[in-house]
Amino acid sequence: MSTNDGSDGQAHDVDVVVIGAGQAGLSAAYYLRKFGVPPESGFVVLDHAAGPGGAWQFRWPSLTLSTVNGVHDLPGMSFAETTGTDSEQVPASAAVPHYFELYEKKFDLPVHRPVHTRVVCPREERLRIETDRGVFNARGLINATGTWERPFIPHYRGAETFHGRQLHTRDYRSAHEFDGKHVVVVGGGISAVQLLDEISQVTTTTWVTRREPQFRDEPFTPDIGREAVAMVEDRVRRGLPPGSVVSVTGLPVTPAIRAARKRGALTRRPMFSEILPYGVRWEDGTSIDADAILWCTGFRSSLDHLAPLHLRGPGGGIEMTGRLATQVASDPRVHLVGYGPSSSTIGANRAGQAAVAELTSFLELH
Repeated sequence: MSTNDGSDGQAHDVDVVVIGAGQAGLSAAYYLRKFGVPPESGFVVLDHAAGPGGAWQFRWPSLTLSTVNGVHDLPGMSFAETTGTDSEQVPASAAVPHYFELYEKKFDLPVHRPVHTRVVCPREERLRIETDRGVFNARGLINATGTWERPFIPHYRGAETFHGRQLHTRDYRSAHEFDGKHVVVVGGGISAVQLLDEISQVTTTTWVTRREPQFRDEPFTPDIGREAVAMVEDRVRRGLPPGSVVSVTGLPVTPAIRAARKRGALTRRPMFSEILPYGVRWEDGTSIDADAILWCTGFRSSLDHLAPLHLRGPGGGIEMTGRLATQVASDPRVHLVGYGPSSSTIGANRAGQAAVAELTSFLELH
């Protein structure tokens, strides 16, 4: 793997730049090699993080391989090859980065890190990728920056007056940091329920969501997954922002969830209307005291560096096209993997292959 970081002040001409070395970025890099695009001279991968692992390296320690919502194999190398027989309690933040590191080495992927991509600008027939380690002029771009860098916290009246602690899912480390405190957990996704379960075992909690959560007692089937992906794909093909996959798939009922139900931790309340200095209040005037608010309210796509390309439509979404909706309709040189229908770990692999096939054909690289 090359260590050339492009910091010599000169612009580097390559055919394809991949931004991001998470599941989607590594999948794209693998297929670029498989399609015959040479590393370094033909393509490079620019990764913001200091080490391998994508967003996995920043997950909370209690998220182990037994509780994580699936780690899908990257193409050409199974995750099981890198884990031991007693790996169920190993933190995902250690196991997955180890897997990614071995993967990068095995396929000699040209990952440059840490590289912060500042902005991508159109420059005639090429795209100018400006970074803190130099400039790359590329004929095509595969953006795989994911969402971890853009946590979303909705604004509620009085938020700035709250005397307690407010934090997002990405800031969470351990339930025990809330010992003796009342915690309001906001959000109806899988992460919200997992963290609510942990915290409710050591202290008191209140769970609030905008919509009534839908639990799924039956096993997750391929049909359910396809329905969720189809919903999101339809939205991005129409230029709309991606929707919530959980709204289609529902929340899986695990043994931990059943135990949380017995403890009364899953008694859900609707969203509050106002944040008070020492709690929250609902529209009907009722209120509770709280020491902390944990916002499990999701993320937004990290695409600010692409703003000069003017990819977004009037509604804030990006119209996507291509076999798996990875190609930007207004600029076929640009593919977004890990966006919309390819935001899952399974979808990221398929999207990486489709994006590479379409981009290399468009650029006539094979």
